[in-house]
Amino acid sequence: MSTRTSLRLALATATAVSLTGGLLSLSVGAASAATPAKYADDFNGDGYRDYAVAGLGGDVTVTYGTATGVGTTKKTFTQSSAGIPGTVGDAGGYADAFGEDIATADLNRDGYADLAVADRSEKVSGKAGSGAVTILWGRRTGLTGSDATRLKVTARTDQGFGKAIETGDFNGDGKADLAVADAFKSVYVYRGGFAKSGTTGKVTKHTRDATFETTGLVAGKVTKDKATDLYLLGQGYHSDKMTQDAWFLRGGSTIKPGKATVVNGSTPDYGPTGVVADFNKDGYGDLAVSDTRYNNKAGSVVVWRGGSTGPTTKYRLTQSTSGVVSAATARDYFGSALSAGDTNGDGYPDLAVGVPYEEINSVKDAGGVHVLRGGRSGLTGKNSQWFSRATAGVPGNPEQYENFGSLVRLRDIDRDGDQDLLVSSNYYDPAVLLPGTASGIKTTSAQEVGVVAAFPQ
Repeated sequence: MSTRTSLRLALATATAVSLTGGLLSLSVGAASAATPAKYADDFNGDGYRDYAVAGLGGDVTVTYGTATGVGTTKKTFTQSSAGIPGTVGDAGGYADAFGEDIATADLNRDGYADLAVADRSEKVSGKAGSGAVTILWGRRTGLTGSDATRLKVTARTDQGFGKAIETGDFNGDGKADLAVADAFKSVYVYRGGFAKSGTTGKVTKHTRDATFETTGLVAGKVTKDKATDLYLLGQGYHSDKMTQDAWFLRGGSTIKPGKATVVNGSTPDYGPTGVVADFNKDGYGDLAVSDTRYNNKAGSVVVWRGGSTGPTTKYRLTQSTSGVVSAATARDYFGSALSAGDTNGDGYPDLAVGVPYEEINSVKDAGGVHVLRGGRSGLTGKNSQWFSRATAGVPGNPEQYENFGSLVRLRDIDRDGDQDLLVSSNYYDPAVLLPGTASGIKTTSAQEVGVVAAFPQ
């Protein structure tokens, strides 16, 4: 999940390839005519995960992985790239949003992962802001735009098709599907299989009530069945107040609308981030979603527990939670970036939480990141870790307005079995890699690497 947003509101998607570290998400399933790619982001089929990151100017850059981690081979795609449809730049009054959200999966089941690129700004059939989603197909030489395919959807002015996208097996048939939200209140689910000709399986549309406006989309396995489930995040309206809401849609042969909840009852987060993982290892996926406007923008993370038929109860984590190192103060924006993974090998997923506006040693907006541990009770502050530029071993020094922690990702970068932590301040500078070990994230051998911590998980 990726995704391009403002620095403090980076939308983290939660689609991965397996149950690694308890993260419940996409499993492509059994092969049909060909064996699907082992990893949902291995675009050249070499057995190593790759890194697709949106830029800030209508572009997506892919960095190819190697046996030892992030490689040096990169390729950038825009709508000027050969084969990719659409127009670069302003589109009927909209800034170019090509790549604002991206998602990965082996959509045509040929053994190579593919990249879906959203552009909610695209002018289609004369309809300004109609939006589009383009699929770039993987192959032995990697991604190319030469045979890129657009999803079919009826063009409508200002519908913002592609506001958010996610992959998953939403009907549980073993084929990767693609969910696409528009800018208002609907999500379209395109079933696999996909073909380069543009054909897909059945398409269904699911719509929230008229007071809802989409701000994000999160996919993951919440119940214990085979299907991936969905959360549509958005701005609601209750009791004459603007609210931040989450709406659950249960996957299956028929996607069923489920519960909705209010995350913030008075001050919505217009660019929330979310991830699904089984933090208490009860077999049900929990939604962790940011509420950065909580408590005068000190910020928080709300966890909506999973259950046999969908989400159940909620709890809230802040920098005032017992065990969390730093104190909650106004305008910290705790929760601006989220990523889940098992950082200490105990089988429970943990949660990396970016706090990009944290003051460090009197340095304003220097930023940092917490790692909150999962356990039998779910996420807590017990044994949590805190990292900033002032932490011994982390490269650099705290700088005013750097916003370290604007983007975070947990992934086993060096393929040693331990989840590593990547932290970025922006979309331009190298990320800091903090290696994972059997006892947690360490700063020993911390280094900068040539990728931004904004690739789909």
